[in-house]
Amino acid sequence: MKPVVVDELSIAKPFERVIAIVYDGMLILALLFLVGTVLTVIGTLLTMQTGTDSAQAQSLPTWYQNFIMTPSFILTLVGFYGLFWRRGGQTLGMQTWRLKTVNNTGHLLTWGQSFKRILAACLMPLLCGIIGSLIGGSRAVLLLSAFFGLMFNYLFCLFNSRGLAVQDMISNTITLKMPKVAQEGLWSGFRNRKKNK
Repeated sequence: MKPVVVDELSIAKPFERVIAIVYDGMLILALLFLVGTVLTVIGTLLTMQTGTDSAQAQSLPTWYQNFIMTPSFILTLVGFYGLFWRRGGQTLGMQTWRLKTVNNTGHLLTWGQSFKRILAACLMPLLCGIIGSLIGGSRAVLLLSAFFGLMFNYLFCLFNSRGLAVQDMISNTITLKMPKVAQEGLWSGFRNRKKNK
């Protein structure tokens, strides 16, 4: 595996990172919805008696939600980022904005580095969410505080001399802006194919 030469590339800007997360967020929400649906069906079949009308509807047991569903959601998130970062350093959202995450030596991340980076990215949102929950107590305040923690991770890039985000520093990784590669257009491709025949 050939390392990326970091000196020839620039560090990704905060705005591009956030936009890539929005792109990836749509995919992650779809995956989490799919996992949640499958686990809800399985949990309903295994743990609950079903009725014939909505008045008999029940919720899944708390133990099932806490020990089966929550870890499954976390594994889905870790698996999503881990697979993409391990295989090419880019999620689909990162590919769109030509971003690539590598370790400090320029190589693709290992599973351990991927997991450490995900935990590091969750640290500030978790701390801010806890503080918001203690201050406000409502779910809206908790979510808003966690969102501010997430944004802090990327606003930190503006004040860091190297342009690194919080998760970059904690996990010894870096997100780079890849150079633009000239692509052959569709029409040019057809013309060149005819010439080569």
